Amino acid sequence: MQDLQAYVLDPPLPTQAFFALVDATANLVGASERYWNSKGLHGARMRVLVEISKEGGTILPSLLARRIGVTKPNISILLTPLEHDGYIRRSGHPEDGRKTVISITAEGRELLQRYLPGNREEIAERMKGLEEQELKQLISLLNKIHTHA
Repeated sequence: MQDLQAYVLDPPLPTQAFFALVDATANLVGASERYWNSKGLHGARMRVLVEISKEGGTILPSLLARRIGVTKPNISILLTPLEHDGYIRRSGHPEDGRKTVISITAEGRELLQRYLPGNREEIAERMKGLEEQELKQLISLLNKIHTHA
């Protein structure tokens, strides 16, 4: 029991860093989600539109699922309302008829153009405690963690 208390009350430095990262991430994700909710939108669905846009407007569902960290079945749950609202379109793959591709529509691009700048401003406001060099260092450190994880 005493060993457990040591891990709870005085965790190793890597664990402390991990939880500091988790807490900071939760805070930023919460701020972003509150922004999307204030506009009547859903953050995860907006992330889908952003990821499709980053790929030039068309993406395979399996790649999209990997990019946003969800399973293939869960990607369908995110795509269905976006398709219903006209923000994306599913169509057959031009070279492999067994596959489907997801494309952002003009309405989806317009939605991002209308609301994404405000979301980015909200996140920038939350990050303003860091100077430019610190932000660059943070990005570098996070990339280093990502490549070694």
